[in-house]
Amino acid sequence: MSLPHGFTVTLDRHTEVVDGGRALLGGFPTRLLRLSARARPLLSGRDLRVTGPASALLAERLLDAGMANPVIAALPELADWRHTFVVPVRDRPRQLDRLLTSIGTGRTVIVVDDASVRPDAVEAVTVRHGATFLPLPVNVGPAGARNAGLRRVTTPYVVFVDSDVVLHPDTVPTLLRHFHDPRLALAVPRITALATADSTNWLGRYESARSSLDLGAHPATVLPGSPVSWVPTACAVARVDALGDGLDERLRVGEDVDLCWRLIENGRRVRYEPAVEAAHEHRVRVHDWFRRKAVYGTGAHPLAERHPRFIAPAVLAPWNTALLLALLAQRRWSLPVAGAVCGVTVLRIARKLSGTEHPHRLAARLTAHGTVAALSQASALLTRHWWPLTALGCAASRRVRRAAAVAALTDIALEHRRDRAPLDPVRYGLARRLDDLAYGSGVWWSAVRGRSTAALRPRFVRSGR
Repeated sequence: MSLPHGFTVTLDRHTEVVDGGRALLGGFPTRLLRLSARARPLLSGRDLRVTGPASALLAERLLDAGMANPVIAALPELADWRHTFVVPVRDRPRQLDRLLTSIGTGRTVIVVDDASVRPDAVEAVTVRHGATFLPLPVNVGPAGARNAGLRRVTTPYVVFVDSDVVLHPDTVPTLLRHFHDPRLALAVPRITALATADSTNWLGRYESARSSLDLGAHPATVLPGSPVSWVPTACAVARVDALGDGLDERLRVGEDVDLCWRLIENGRRVRYEPAVEAAHEHRVRVHDWFRRKAVYGTGAHPLAERHPRFIAPAVLAPWNTALLLALLAQRRWSLPVAGAVCGVTVLRIARKLSGTEHPHRLAARLTAHGTVAALSQASALLTRHWWPLTALGCAASRRVRRAAAVAALTDIALEHRRDRAPLDPVRYGLARRLDDLAYGSGVWWSAVRGRSTAALRPRFVRSGR
């Protein structure tokens, strides 16, 4: 399966052209891709258009490494773009009516009723919109409901969409264009906040900037360990023949993460495309919101059983582990030792970049990025994944209290600025810490129930990222 003639990709924003165009630096994990004399002319600025086997091979490598993304404007409509909408729902007839209205008429839609308390209300809405009503006798959860609909699909593509979503007219047509890539199995839009009467409260404003379903404004190849390591199936377009038996029905949460990672392990690609959006009605009442965040966390242990390499709360190399230990010690020697670790790391990376222009400059930049990433992961461990241990440590150690305070406050300051949340720093900070408290509680609960610490253990790798 090769990319078709005319398929165009552009370098990801994290990918740098170095060494006078002779190499590319980027991807996840970060790598240096040296371009042969034959490959260099294939790049036109930051774009690469497939015109033959050589350009197709280079485009494939760039996509697989997360170093490039398709140019959506250059992709035509598919010759066979037939698709079926599958909508899992349990009650919520009002939201279902809103979704089906946004889908429009003349579409093939299967509404799977997952044992609603009032199935008659759901059926009435479904029939009014001309959709197919598929009732289930017992509640099987989101994965089971989607699979029940998937088994009825006869078109090449399926669109999974939740009942609390509103679709934009161009979302599905745009995502379908990505399937000119024959290895693409799943494409997902950006999930944004749906404006409702309740969404203007302080929690709604936090969710509009920091929803767990919103993966940001930049396109990406979905890769475990990268900034976009999974995508939600609240709205997703999939190639039916790539899904096999569908989602894992044993999972009541995290089934979308599991699906993404299984597809990737099977050599398929998964794409995040924020150029188009789907609006989601977020939970904005504190108890509902907190409970849902905790439920997300309970998916950690089942995912750790299925994908032990991908679920680690932190991924650390020897050098940044030593850096973090030195800083957390908070001794007079901590900063000098941390500086020495960074200096040695720069020299080691520079040796790997030998033959390029300014290897030490590139190495210093990569070390700086790695340092920031390590500090961010340490902060997340203290305030999110390991917060029960942090709380115990704060009761016994002044150094732990200092580290936790610095991590929590720095995280709030940096993330509030980055998110540009329409919320003051105090309430943003409160929501941020409650978010971490809920998710971390779910992770620990799943670990206790599973009698395993797999979802809590960092993964140590031999080389830095």
